[in-house]
Amino acid sequence: MAGTLLYKGKTKDVYQMDDGHYLLRFKDDVTGENGVFDPGANTVGLSIEGMGGQNLAMSCVFFELLHSKGIRTHYLTCDLSDNTMTVLPAKPFGKGLEVICRLRAVGSFLRRYGGYIDENAKLDYYVEMTLKDDGRQDPLITREALRQLNIMSLEQYDMIEQMTKDITRIIANSLEERALELYDIKLEFGLSAGAIILMDEISSGNMRVYTGSAYLPPLQLTARILG
Repeated sequence: MAGTLLYKGKTKDVYQMDDGHYLLRFKDDVTGENGVFDPGANTVGLSIEGMGGQNLAMSCVFFELLHSKGIRTHYLTCDLSDNTMTVLPAKPFGKGLEVICRLRAVGSFLRRYGGYIDENAKLDYYVEMTLKDDGRQDPLITREALRQLNIMSLEQYDMIEQMTKDITRIIANSLEERALELYDIKLEFGLSAGAIILMDEISSGNMRVYTGSAYLPPLQLTARILG
């Protein structure tokens, strides 16, 4: 494999290829603590054989779906035999930003606002952003703070917010066809040739999904998506 290793991440390694594209190599390492898988954790807790390939396969399914709907992403091709995805180069906002779209009141949203809303109550495609900062536990950040810190402009914020709602709606509809309900999803965006595009991955660890009233763990969700 030609290319230069740029970054070793928790679950993926990033290479710069000779043609200017990037290559993401998905690993079996997963986040968690004390040997327990937890997609919301900030450290690698264990390795699950085959997990990298499953995350790649699920990401490819959703990236190709989004492309068919006209959504711009960094995705170019994937090689399931090599656990790799070829993508466009994209620069993250600031040191990294996560964009969450919430359709139900669960998780950290409920912990913050539980005095005002019941658990599992429906939300209308509520979008919020957090900084990728393990040391500060990925703090929430407002639209105005993003502008004043020169992380993004107000226009970029509004565009990402709308893109997030559009992407979430597409994925939620796809899951609904499988008798599954999306409760929330975490996305990442970057700039490529001056355009805002979706980047990173779209796997089971990025979303909270239910079947009926039961939470569907990431490994079971991946199995349902890949059939």
